[in-house]
Amino acid sequence: MRDIQIGGLVSFTTIDYPTKLACVLFLVGCPLRCAYCSNPHLLCVGDGEYDPERVFEWLKSRVGKLEAVVFSGGEALMQGDAAIAYMRRVRELGFKIGLHTNGFYPDTLARASDIIDWIGLDFKATREKYPDLTGQHIAYDNMIRSLDIWLATGKDYEVRITCDPRFVTPSDLMAISDVLVSHGVEWVAIQKYIPHFEDDEHKTTPAMRDAIFADTQLRAKMNSTFKSVIWRE
Repeated sequence: MRDIQIGGLVSFTTIDYPTKLACVLFLVGCPLRCAYCSNPHLLCVGDGEYDPERVFEWLKSRVGKLEAVVFSGGEALMQGDAAIAYMRRVRELGFKIGLHTNGFYPDTLARASDIIDWIGLDFKATREKYPDLTGQHIAYDNMIRSLDIWLATGKDYEVRITCDPRFVTPSDLMAISDVLVSHGVEWVAIQKYIPHFEDDEHKTTPAMRDAIFADTQLRAKMNSTFKSVIWRE
């Protein structure tokens, strides 16, 4: 089995695994090419910047100081069995395991579900807009399968919606909300879009990015629909 490929590390965070003191490992490789990707340097599989064994030794030194290790990306599950094996080793140190995922690999998520304690799942847009946003025609259906697989575990989660105004309008957000309700989702995070690499043809404005967050009726509707809604501005 090949080694896991780690392209980045955040040594301490209080926001990437709710209620836990954590670090984040960013794994390289992703099957999507999202229009608003904030980590384009992690998209392609290659030699990871960080030696996995040195990272593991560092994690040993964090036992008793951190509570969780979050695997992010890229898309961490793109590394398949290598990622699962490394997660298992980290969990055996006593850490909770978190995963940030776009849901593209539902079968891999199912195989890893006994190791992972919490996921943050990206629900990026309506079905119709998913191909334009992600560059993949099967991404939406795979994400929905991952959502159902994870909900069946009964473990903690957060469904995250990043409100890029080019792809998520107020009516889109309500349509996404309806889908989530139909699947039994109760925990949602709505995230303001932060531009990173916009070109001149596709620029957004602050007013466009603020529109959903400034809509008090929409916020009230979303807050009343789910058990918990976090608004990340």
